[in-house]
Amino acid sequence: MAVHAYILIDTSPGKAKEVALKLRQVPGVSAAHSVTGPHDIIAEISAPDVSALGELIVQKIQSVVGVNRSLTSIVAD
Repeated sequence: MAVHAYILIDTSPGKAKEVALKLRQVPGVSAAHSVTGPHDIIAEISAPDVSALGELIVQKIQSVVGVNRSLTSIVAD
């Protein structure tokens, strides 16, 4: 069963739009939007299981140049 999550991402100053564009190209990222508020980007992701979700976050999302920090919330319903 697929696992879905939302990620709140903090970027380097002035990089939110560029990082969101890069994230949209990552397989498993359904959406990535630059937003106002305490975080710079909200991304929606999905993976086949929790292990694959973790790999997606660490290897593909957190490694994007400009991503400084992320906070992941796994969908519970």
